[in-house]
Amino acid sequence: METYPNGQKIPYAPTETEDLYPESDGKPIADSDIHFKWIFWTRQVLEWRFKQRDDVYLSGNIMMYDIEGPLRTAASPDILVAFGIEKGERRTYKVWEEGKAPDFVMEFPIERTYQDDLDGKMSHYASMGIPEYFLYDVDRCYLPEPLMGFRLVEDTYLQVSSTVDGGIHSDVLNLNFHLLYDGFGLFDPVAKQWLQTSAEASTERAEQAEERVHQVEKRVQQEIEARQEAEAEVTRLQEEIARLKAL
Repeated sequence: METYPNGQKIPYAPTETEDLYPESDGKPIADSDIHFKWIFWTRQVLEWRFKQRDDVYLSGNIMMYDIEGPLRTAASPDILVAFGIEKGERRTYKVWEEGKAPDFVMEFPIERTYQDDLDGKMSHYASMGIPEYFLYDVDRCYLPEPLMGFRLVEDTYLQVSSTVDGGIHSDVLNLNFHLLYDGFGLFDPVAKQWLQTSAEASTERAEQAEERVHQVEKRVQQEIEARQEAEAEVTRLQEEIARLKAL
């Protein structure tokens, strides 16, 4: 930074982009195992949901920059979904390079972040024009409600009202977020089914296959027992016939 005779310091922008757009904010991804569990689970569920679409970019804890240059501001949402851009690994999310801001972001507030999540980050995401902003309080002690959704209306986030079944509908994802006893779930209102991760779906398919095998084995055993009973009855009748003929 140069100093002029009047003593005023003149700021300048760094020439290296990694200095201007760092890839990390130096903060941990999560503060606890349960916090990490729900961030990771949500990302896996959404990845499985949009696995067949090449125009959906999904990430989390990636540094996101709103404008190019030294006046840029940054945020690192726990979950980020952007439609209309290619999948692929990125080091940072730069809005001017992607051509748009994300369509959906989600935060999992903790003690040291919840005030900023409801104030500074909310204002920042609104200024970026992100259509929806959802929050889930894993510890259920920081937010006014454990699960909250906000939709952008004329540059301001308005809280989304619950549906008749108690869920919070995301227009962007076309999914319902439901608060459950031990966390939250994502429900597809069109397919009428709960979403799962790839691993959960595989486990369920394996369990269903195992149950089908069990049912087939059960039917086979029942058929064997029925055949044995029939054969025993035939033998008994033959013996009875033989006995009657001998009289």
